[in-house]
Amino acid sequence: MWETGFGRQLLPGVVLSGCIAAAASVISSRYGVPAMLMGLLLGMACHFLNESPRLHKGLELVAGPALRFGVALLGIRVAFSDLTHLGWQPLVFLACAVGMTIGVGVIGARLMRIDRSFGVLTGGAVAICGASAAMAISSVLPLSEARQRMTLFTVIGVAGLSTVAMIFYPVVGELLDFSDRDMGFFIGASIHDVAQVVGAGFSVSEEAGNVAVLIKLFRVAMLVPVVLAISWWFSEAKSLTSNTHRLPRVPIFLLGFIALFCLNSTVALPLAMVTTLSNSASILLLMAISALGVRTSLKEVMGIGPRPMILLVMETLFLALLVIGFLSYA
Repeated sequence: MWETGFGRQLLPGVVLSGCIAAAASVISSRYGVPAMLMGLLLGMACHFLNESPRLHKGLELVAGPALRFGVALLGIRVAFSDLTHLGWQPLVFLACAVGMTIGVGVIGARLMRIDRSFGVLTGGAVAICGASAAMAISSVLPLSEARQRMTLFTVIGVAGLSTVAMIFYPVVGELLDFSDRDMGFFIGASIHDVAQVVGAGFSVSEEAGNVAVLIKLFRVAMLVPVVLAISWWFSEAKSLTSNTHRLPRVPIFLLGFIALFCLNSTVALPLAMVTTLSNSASILLLMAISALGVRTSLKEVMGIGPRPMILLVMETLFLALLVIGFLSYA
């Protein structure tokens, strides 16, 4: 096996990504820090290994095809029956909130003279599901040297802000005298990463935790239309520039997401199967962010400057205030 092309070119990078992801998972479970953030930081600490040509192909595989496969597997976490329990008003609000948050990102990026791709990337990550959304959106953005740096910066930012929100949003809810159900809605609709939503929701009560997870699942489901819209938007802009018009290709991983969502919505799947596929998605995404970390230097990421971080904080505060406004007047 080692003598084959796979063994020589792909296996070393895949094994490295797996080892970093495993270390990040252990640290996360031990100290309660986001696993994605730890995988990214540990990967960046191993950036010197990126100089080895033996690792390049494997790292590219994990950061590319394996990443998209992991995003596709996220579809198994969502079922239509779960979403119908929320009622139409919260669903309409959440869909509008996602669009408005991305719009704030695009407008803010333009006002701050930042690449609009960065506004789309950060807005989508804040609005949908943090690091997972950032990597999915990044995969359909135009190729550029800055795309990888923007993606890693966004992952670092949303992971850090999610951790802060996990600690302080329950306090904010208490100050606003939210019921457990409203607290769950606030947490699920405004915190970026799934793990932090679970942590914050169940720290309040079981009811708040269940509502928070349900709301978060709808935001995860929004990943499909949002990524499709972003893919169409940039392909349309490219076609206008090149004077060639063609239908944008639908990313295959989104078709996989939709297929698993439909399957989980129509068939009573074994719990063991759902759990295995869901855990596989988490593992692949963690390995992908670890591989991206190895391929990018901290110096390059920090070279992006303070304005993108300001934009990320603005989007986070906008979404939180929007949800508070909805709960106050609904």
